[in-house]
Amino acid sequence: MHTPVPPILLVEDDEVDAMTVKRALRTIEVDNPLVHAEHGEAALAYLEATGNPPPCIILLDLNMPVMNGLEFLQHVKHHPHLRRIPVVVLSTSEEQQDRDASFDLGAAGFLPKCRDYSRFIDIMRTWDQYWTCSDLPV
Repeated sequence: MHTPVPPILLVEDDEVDAMTVKRALRTIEVDNPLVHAEHGEAALAYLEATGNPPPCIILLDLNMPVMNGLEFLQHVKHHPHLRRIPVVVLSTSEEQQDRDASFDLGAAGFLPKCRDYSRFIDIMRTWDQYWTCSDLPV
């Protein structure tokens, strides 16, 4: 029996950044379906809805309306059924306090959103190779 490929959950309010991530995932040939939520509350609604497949990883923007990335991360990491899902922050922030806060709340990684698309592809390829080789909690 064929096991479905788990989705990647992208939590990103910026349409251009979301399109860039989608394009990058296609470029590096990631087969996982992508579920896109525009803010933390929408992402939590997806995660808590009965019948939605759990994502293998969450790619999270920090600066969003309604519920920002740090608030979302805090909710996920305190939820008994969600806290083991790895969350990687994708951010334009260069502030050390944002990195520290993300890791303090349980982020598995912090990747820069580069305006240089070829550099962003390299970052995403490295990220994909790392997660493909890692044992993930179930």
